[in-house]
Amino acid sequence: MNAVFLVIVLVAFGVAAWRQVTWTGTGEAPMQLLATGMVDTAGSAVTLAIGLIGVMTLFLGLMKVAEAGGLLTIIARLIRPLMVRAFPDVPADHPAMGAMILNMSANALGLGNAATPFGIRAMQELDRLNPHKGTATDAMVLFLAINTSSVTLLPTGVIALRAAAGSTDPAAILPTTLFATVLSTTAAICAAKLYQRWTRVPADYVAPATPAAEDGPGRTDEDPAAAPETLEDMPADAATGAYPGWVSMLAIGCILALIPVTVVWGRSVAPWIIPGLMVALLGFGAIRRVRIYEVFVDGARDGFQVAVRIIPYLVAILVAVGMLRSSGALEAAIGWISPLTTLVGLPGEALPMALLRPLSGSGAYGILASIINDPAIGPDSYAGYLVSTLQGSTETTFYVIAVYFGAVQIRRMRHALAAALTADAAGIAGAVIACSIVFE
Repeated sequence: MNAVFLVIVLVAFGVAAWRQVTWTGTGEAPMQLLATGMVDTAGSAVTLAIGLIGVMTLFLGLMKVAEAGGLLTIIARLIRPLMVRAFPDVPADHPAMGAMILNMSANALGLGNAATPFGIRAMQELDRLNPHKGTATDAMVLFLAINTSSVTLLPTGVIALRAAAGSTDPAAILPTTLFATVLSTTAAICAAKLYQRWTRVPADYVAPATPAAEDGPGRTDEDPAAAPETLEDMPADAATGAYPGWVSMLAIGCILALIPVTVVWGRSVAPWIIPGLMVALLGFGAIRRVRIYEVFVDGARDGFQVAVRIIPYLVAILVAVGMLRSSGALEAAIGWISPLTTLVGLPGEALPMALLRPLSGSGAYGILASIINDPAIGPDSYAGYLVSTLQGSTETTFYVIAVYFGAVQIRRMRHALAAALTADAAGIAGAVIACSIVFE
């Protein structure tokens, strides 16, 4: 990431400098635009982190209730056959397994920022198993890659935006989104497994010591509710092994059954998801005799701490991306390669979406809205379907890296960025293939 960060900054500065030298004096000076963009983006990064405090506080509190009631362990044992193969370095019944499954489920249902606290909690649990604090483990990289591949069954936000733009069939992108997200997730898993062979952690590597890295994010010696660090420290009922094979197969079958359910009834189910999730988690805690209010408040305290912890990572990455946009480098790249991408089914009007989506969530969303609301294009054109599928089946890669790794103070991310960008490329290719088959 050190090299990537430096290259982005140097390219942005170089392009802005060239435009400044050749500037004719009309409009705002290119170097001034770059400086303004840097300052504005730095402020936006902090605002973004502050905006996450509320949703993080809510869902980290719910996660604490679920954990206290044993839900994470139950989920981990239900999906044990699948998760053990994907994450062999994580104990089968460790709370990280359940947290990862909850995060993936929330992402699959299109919950957006509501899934982020689940992912942060999963990263915190994975970091407790990390022998090299500050360096990403194979499990961390794989989990992050899966997140950046955007496992999405129900892109609720995109469907709502298409409906507002006057689409005759707002949910028409469900099958294309499903195809693209399956392809990108498969590519993410394969890439993470392949690249880890070339980026092994040196045996003598010692990361810089920080309190957050040594004690675990949001945990102190005075925190009696801290999750157990090893399987042996877990309650006896959590260490008894997996459920019978048929139970696990039934659970996996129920998960797979969500695919046709979301395709058929997705628009009707979507408004119920977040309220239903809160009721279900609190109800589970009450049934398990958890003091739900006290435990919720105890878990929610981490929301503010996590948001503050990720600010430096967000500022670094978002400022670099903002420089790339403000300098005109991204616009120039689009102009150069759009004639080539048009030949393979990625038209010039959709190319900015494909390039900007991994870099800026708000920027990509703005492009999506402008394209489908353009009378000359519209939501039901090929370009409209394609950008909608891209929004629903890909993720803001650099933002996810900043938030998830920033929450556990990961400085050496190894092959995480390469695996994530591989997933992005596969998602774009999948969207183009699916839309070309279905809508052309």
